[in-house]
Amino acid sequence: MREWPVRMIDKKLLEILACPLSKAPVLLEGERLVSTDPETRRAYRIEEGIPIMLIEEGEQISPEEHAALLARHQAKPFKAKTPEKKSS
Repeated sequence: MREWPVRMIDKKLLEILACPLSKAPVLLEGERLVSTDPETRRAYRIEEGIPIMLIEEGEQISPEEHAALLARHQAKPFKAKTPEKKSS
């Protein structure tokens, strides 16, 4: 089986990928994609250049590792949008 370099993932693809659980943007970290959501902290592996973006295949990383990763990438934590209340 051939090992594909992680850099084979297109930058445009990274811009549109999102965590399937939280819908947060993801960051490329080594051979995995990591959600920017501090609540779920999901990491998804990349196999042969293909991101495996299935919730059940992802793993939760520690709060410390997640915070360090966001700092390393200078990324802001994801905040879910709250639905606007309609006035009656």
